[in-house]
Amino acid sequence: MARFMEDLKSQVKVALVGGSDLVKIAEQLGGDDVIHKFDYVFAENGLVAYKEGQQIGQQNILKHMGEEVLQKVINFSLHYMSQLTLPAKRGTFIEFRSSMINICPVGRSCSQAERDAFAAYDQEHQVREKFKLALEKEFQGAGLQFAIGGQISIDVFPEGWNKTYCLRFMENDVDTIHFFGDKTEKTV
Repeated sequence: MARFMEDLKSQVKVALVGGSDLVKIAEQLGGDDVIHKFDYVFAENGLVAYKEGQQIGQQNILKHMGEEVLQKVINFSLHYMSQLTLPAKRGTFIEFRSSMINICPVGRSCSQAERDAFAAYDQEHQVREKFKLALEKEFQGAGLQFAIGGQISIDVFPEGWNKTYCLRFMENDVDTIHFFGDKTEKTV
């Protein structure tokens, strides 16, 4: 994928947007120089933004939402997950990022086999969908969005802080955007 995107850059402007932090994105694409490989790199859904290797923006969920709201979300989530019985539970159930809180019922430190087992269990039992609905009910009107992310987690972020956040940094440079992702779904 990285090679394809690098080849594509010779024909059009290429932006990379990911929910993970820059360290994880660099790890996934094989190099610390990732911010120089693409015209734009947007880590943490675009809240950490780079253009041509230079940082052009940064936002922070803690400053935006405040400690009290974040702790309520974390406490509710930990309590909810403590009531779940899953094929496995490992460490790092809550990961605080500058752009979001990532909630992972199986734990982010699970092995690939445990990740796959949870994904299959979740497909059958809708663990994350039910959890997401509980979060939406509990925090209705709090200005938060809850999105099922990847195979194992739920992302919590302020309304409008999804991957479309990065568009504000590109609107004057490009006329047409084609988004390719590993999972896309209708948003509200």
